[in-house]
Amino acid sequence: MFRCFAFSALLSLFAASAVVAQDYKVEKLDQAAPDSVSPEIAALLQPTGLKFIKGENRTVCELWFCKEWPISKEAKVSAEVNYPLTQGQVIGVARYPRKGNDFRDSDILAGTYILRYSQQPVDGAHVGTSPTRDFLALIPAAKDKSAAVLEYKPLVAASKEATGATHPAVLSMQRLSDSTEDLEVRHNEAKEWWLLRFKGKTVRDGKAADQAVEFVVVGHAEE
Repeated sequence: MFRCFAFSALLSLFAASAVVAQDYKVEKLDQAAPDSVSPEIAALLQPTGLKFIKGENRTVCELWFCKEWPISKEAKVSAEVNYPLTQGQVIGVARYPRKGNDFRDSDILAGTYILRYSQQPVDGAHVGTSPTRDFLALIPAAKDKSAAVLEYKPLVAASKEATGATHPAVLSMQRLSDSTEDLEVRHNEAKEWWLLRFKGKTVRDGKAADQAVEFVVVGHAEE
């Protein structure tokens, strides 16, 4: 009986350790974006980045956000669109040291990508895939050199090269939580999503303001 108890306790300990090992965290990264990013886009970025880590030291991706995000006078939010950003504008850069997965659970090949804001189309093919229409599209840095806003169709075409599939590579942006943190990782246990919250800056009519963003780094849609 004692042996059975000890074995059960050991299994429980291993299970608990496995859960802890799967946790994610974010750390500051004291280095600039990779040289593969064009000088025009690199000039938009903060000089340091972030590292999204699984367990103790396995890097999922590295991120560099823009120093500021310009906001147009006409920008609005709604029940489905939660961020006052412009379709196709540069949000930042992501580097995957090894293969990752996007919100559709498609492979993201190892490499460096430009992150651009996009909105999910309003059509029958996307119903129920996400509670919001806000997304970050990943485009290979080698294919995306201009800091100018990118129209929807060329954005989708370029982003497909991140996965080599028929759908663009996307990370789902979610409604802001009640958190007041500038930087943190949140876990949505119901959907098994790991989200990054980052507080950046917007500029509208010459006035700067704080703007937090939250998006799913690890986890995918239920489809």
